[in-house]
Amino acid sequence: MKLDHYVRFVAAAMLILVLSVSCLGKTQTVETRIGKLDFELGVPTEKTVARLYDEMDFQRACQLYLWAIPIVSSAHTQAWGQFTSSMRDCDVLILEGYRSLSGVLTGNLVTPYVLPYFDLARTGPVVLDVPAGLIAGAADDNWQRPLTDFGVIGPDQGKGARYLFVGPGQEVAETEGYVVVRSPTFGINLFYRALDPDPAKAEATKRSVQCYPWSQRANPPATRFLTPDPDKVTQMPTFPRGLEYWERLAEVLNREPVEDRDRFFMAMLKPLGIEKGKPFQPDERQKKILTDAALVGEAMAKALAFNKRAEGALYRPDTHWQYLLTLDPHQDLEGYSQIDERAAYFYEAFFIAKAMFSTTPGVGQAYLETFHDREGHALDGGKTYRLRVPPNPPAKQFWALTVYDLDTRSLVQNKEQIADRNSRQPDLVKNADGSVDLYFGPTAPKGWEKNWIPTVPGKSWYVWFRFYGPLESYFDKTWPLPDIEKVR
Repeated sequence: MKLDHYVRFVAAAMLILVLSVSCLGKTQTVETRIGKLDFELGVPTEKTVARLYDEMDFQRACQLYLWAIPIVSSAHTQAWGQFTSSMRDCDVLILEGYRSLSGVLTGNLVTPYVLPYFDLARTGPVVLDVPAGLIAGAADDNWQRPLTDFGVIGPDQGKGARYLFVGPGQEVAETEGYVVVRSPTFGINLFYRALDPDPAKAEATKRSVQCYPWSQRANPPATRFLTPDPDKVTQMPTFPRGLEYWERLAEVLNREPVEDRDRFFMAMLKPLGIEKGKPFQPDERQKKILTDAALVGEAMAKALAFNKRAEGALYRPDTHWQYLLTLDPHQDLEGYSQIDERAAYFYEAFFIAKAMFSTTPGVGQAYLETFHDREGHALDGGKTYRLRVPPNPPAKQFWALTVYDLDTRSLVQNKEQIADRNSRQPDLVKNADGSVDLYFGPTAPKGWEKNWIPTVPGKSWYVWFRFYGPLESYFDKTWPLPDIEKVR
């Protein structure tokens, strides 16, 4: 039978079937991946309609979870700062040391974090007065898209400048002498480091940045520099789960304008009880769907982060090390906006800066991560492992390895308060060829205490390997970083 005759035959048979079912008044049942769906004369039954709407809302909620990760993370981090330090607009939060960083996503123990924050809807335009000196910083909007660098990597190139942040719909006259930064969101996250090698100078520089509303520029108030209360740091989870995730999302969406790229997502949120300008008061059906979707959505985020499927995600094909960053810093590309790559990164981390994407040898930072041992198994806190860092790591400044708890994505919690080892550590034990053996496990191998990071039985963990000033052998992948091996 010729192909066109076959197609006509199948179409005619299907038409006869539909007419037969219609004439006989029978209910048609279709087997699908979500179960049996019943139709009466082609019309879905009341029970099927309810199932389809529940499934539609659940599927959408799972994707909405992934879409919303950056802004939920941003809102939650701001709430964390307010809870742990009573942080207000234009305050600056300083995070350094094991206890201080234990409540944040994938914190770095090698250099302190200095974090100003403000909401332009409350403050109006804001001035960030950056002095001359060895400061490197960046600003993101509330969706964690880079707005500007400042300091030695910014427009002022370390000479100092006054940056003026202007929000949606806000206008400022007479901006001469300011670097004007226009943001598509009201919420602004900032981050900077003091880079002076002299600890005393670095400490002074760290507290020299001033932040104040434009309206108070004639007589700026003194900027408050805060540190979190160590007793409160771990009382609040590093990332919201369940219904709390959607509560954070509803709250922050009510504070921010809707961008054209997000209008369909906003429409999908309405049947789930989240609508701009209205309080979030979900009914029992919506609560059940949202709670289930937060669980499945997080599982999807874990898949995207821990086993990246983005093209070129593996550092080398002979190990399990993968690039942390597979997204473009701007996220909105020609023809589409990234969602999987964005969800993968912001599930693990808070904040992004252009310097993290440097391809110039010796400039910026680079990151590798792994969640598996050489056999491809998850890393078990009750077992002992070794990583041999080969000689001549491609880092102009230094390298650092940090261990994180898999569940919280924050520093591994142990009684020794040790979560990292790095090449600036003076007592790090090296092998004769310049390689370094790092050990992970609940007890330290004898003689390797200075190279050991304690892990916790019953907890899984993973690592980030940071390169400060990555060199050519990192970019061309000629420097091999072997897998973490279980010590038998």
